[in-house]
Amino acid sequence: MTILALETSTSRGSVALWRDGALILDEAFTADRSHSSALFPILERARALAPRLDAIAVGLGPGSYAGVRISIAAALGLALADGARLLGLASVAALETSAPRYLAIGDARRETFYFSLVENGACVEGPLLLDEPVLRERLAALPQVPVFVPALVPAFLHADVVLPRASRLAELAAQGKGILAEGDLEPLYLREPHITQPKARA
Repeated sequence: MTILALETSTSRGSVALWRDGALILDEAFTADRSHSSALFPILERARALAPRLDAIAVGLGPGSYAGVRISIAAALGLALADGARLLGLASVAALETSAPRYLAIGDARRETFYFSLVENGACVEGPLLLDEPVLRERLAALPQVPVFVPALVPAFLHADVVLPRASRLAELAAQGKGILAEGDLEPLYLREPHITQPKARA
């Protein structure tokens, strides 16, 4: 089985190609606001190594909405060409760590944070949207579990910065672990869309 994995939920994107239990491509790139310009040259190299794909795994976040949408759009195009299965996994379940159990938290803006408890590549709790007091309570209840963030969070400086990796997504997809969606993929939404209404004219 050949699996392509795409991870663009943070400022470090990555692409991996997994074939029959072996990783044959694993590339990362930094792209704060330009995921697409760095992603597609790597996809071309992946296609040269694997003209046909059986499955495409995409990290759905939480994280950069635009980044995740770019990966989903690229995956949709490739899946249409190959008839590949589309698999969505939580990016926080694919952090680059050997810890079998950990907490993933991050800034969700508007004085809120996301929280997820991950065990062996699957989110057993969350991702949830919490305010700071409730998040501190959750962390205090699990004092021996390592806490990871995708970028420094001033309110939780004790947490280590650890990023998701496409190679981990590919491995989880190959094992059938942590799959949240298949076919119709959407970024992980932690809150209802916020729409600013136009002001009434005087």
